[in-house]
Amino acid sequence: MDQPLLTGLLLVATPVLEDPNFRRSVVLVVDDNTDEGTVGVIVNRPSETAVSDVLSGWGGFASDPAVMFAGGPVGTEAGLALGVPASSKDAPLGWRPLERLGEESQVSGLGVVDLETPPEVLGGGLEALRVFAGYAGWGTEQLRAEIDEGAWYVLPATDADVFSAEPENLWSRVLRRQGGDLALVSTFPEDPRLN
Repeated sequence: MDQPLLTGLLLVATPVLEDPNFRRSVVLVVDDNTDEGTVGVIVNRPSETAVSDVLSGWGGFASDPAVMFAGGPVGTEAGLALGVPASSKDAPLGWRPLERLGEESQVSGLGVVDLETPPEVLGGGLEALRVFAGYAGWGTEQLRAEIDEGAWYVLPATDADVFSAEPENLWSRVLRRQGGDLALVSTFPEDPRLN
C-alpha cells in the first residue's frame, strides 16, 4: 500500500520524543520522497544570529524575527530558505513551490527560495521569508517508523506556523488548535518531574 506523501505537513514532536535535536520541535516537511527519504526544517527554533549577519542583502526581506532558524542537525553550515510570493499570479525567479502529490502544498503559496538568486531580484517579490541553518533528514522509511512508534504527530500546516513572529510557543499553539486530546497534550509540562 502506498503511503501518502508528507510534503507540506507538520511533524510535531510528541512528549515521548526525548532526542534533544527534536524535543518539542515543529518540523515542516519540505520534501518527502519515499525512494530517497524525507527533508524538513524545524520552524520553532530561532537563533540569536540576524539573517543580515550571515546572508548579505537578505536581512531586510526576512520575516520577524529576522534571525536564522536552526532548521535541524544536518548540514548546519548550509542555508535553506522558504518564502511566499507577494503575488499569486507570477512566481518570482528563484522560487519554486513545495509539491505534494503533484500539487502545491496545503500551505498557501509556500515554496523554496534559491539563496543564490540576488536578493534585489527576488526579495521584493516575496511576502514572507524564513532562513534556516541546517535541516532535518530521514532515510527511506525511517520517518514512517518514528511516526508508527509514536514520536510524531502529523498535522496540517499554515503560513502562520512557518512564519510565526513568536516561534517559541508554536509547539503548544499547533497542538491546542487541534482540539480534543491534542489540545490536552499542549499543556504537557516541559519537565514532568517538576509537576
